[in-house]
Amino acid sequence: MADEESSKANLPLPPPVIPSLSLSLSFFFFWKNFLEVTCRSSGKKTRYAAGTKSSFAVNLINRKLDLGSPLALHIEAVKEGEEPVNFGPDAVLVDYGTGWKLQTVTEVDYAGVTKGEGIPAQIESSGGTHPTKRVSKSGISSLYIAKILLAFILMFMLGAILTIALENLPRLILFINSSM
Repeated sequence: MADEESSKANLPLPPPVIPSLSLSLSFFFFWKNFLEVTCRSSGKKTRYAAGTKSSFAVNLINRKLDLGSPLALHIEAVKEGEEPVNFGPDAVLVDYGTGWKLQTVTEVDYAGVTKGEGIPAQIESSGGTHPTKRVSKSGISSLYIAKILLAFILMFMLGAILTIALENLPRLILFINSSM
């Protein structure tokens, strides 16, 4: 019994809990459960719940823009003197702390760069915006026309084979019945 008491005396004590500090920290996290994103096209700030995907926020921001305003391409976190942090379409919006602000990047920010050079075009879908594949601007090539013609030829050949098979089906049934 004396050994148990001495082993209990050597155990480290848990750190003291400061009620005012823990209360203020929990209040801070409860109070700041949203993120603000500044739209550079309109200058409006929109709020999103913590854990919102970037593509959802960009989609909502683009829906609220006036006609003729440049569309938001993605969201970035910026701080003076720091390299911006870009959020991809599937990234979750995060607040990086004091001095960091979330803002949109628009088509105007890439002035002088055409969509074919560096920025993929975007389409809207129910899940948000997704970049499309780049398509060459050469128009209709001879290989494309050849593939279409080959597809038509194969389609007509299949139709002819099925027509001949259906026309000879009664003869085939008679032949099978007579041989049994």
